[in-house]
Amino acid sequence: MTALDDYIEHHTTLPDGARYELFRETNLTRINPRMMSSQVQGKLLEMLCSMIKPTNVLEIGAFTGYASLNLAAGLPQDGHLYSIEISDENESIIRKYIEQAGLTDRITLIIGDAKDVIPTLNPTFDLVFIDADKRSNSLYYDLVFDKVNRGGYILIDNTLWSGKVIDENAHDLDTRSIRAFNDKVQADPRVENTILPIRDGLTIVKKI
Repeated sequence: MTALDDYIEHHTTLPDGARYELFRETNLTRINPRMMSSQVQGKLLEMLCSMIKPTNVLEIGAFTGYASLNLAAGLPQDGHLYSIEISDENESIIRKYIEQAGLTDRITLIIGDAKDVIPTLNPTFDLVFIDADKRSNSLYYDLVFDKVNRGGYILIDNTLWSGKVIDENAHDLDTRSIRAFNDKVQADPRVENTILPIRDGLTIVKKI
């Protein structure tokens, strides 16, 4: 964390209760806790959700559920979050903190491969958060697009990939996939989009 990152964190309202405990447990017990959204990004997700006021939200890639709790915290009274997580090893910690946060009636957790799950979902969505296999961003985008209501939003995490997207010497498959996805979104006439340089890059896409 840079000094500027530290300053931002100390000037952001950070969560307590279940979200704080989940953030702490993930950092203590998981090999790759950086896969979790930062506390600053979590607050941003909560605030975006509260501004958009979505009826239905879809999350692709929950990890331990920290972003899930933040999205759910921003839901309106009639809002619901559908969260897909591929790893059944994470199911117990996700469910533990959903219950601890009192959100069992507002979050539907689906354990499975999003590529198989998304086509089976009936609701349409006002907000989608993609934070899963980076090589599959383009596929997830295509799978959810027709399920997003006009005027709805798609958020995609890690689209700057630690700055590797502009590194001419970075040619690994993840980086090339993210570059191709970013170019695809930029060229899509059906949307408006921007990238926020928060943490590892967060793309915001609005369906027009």
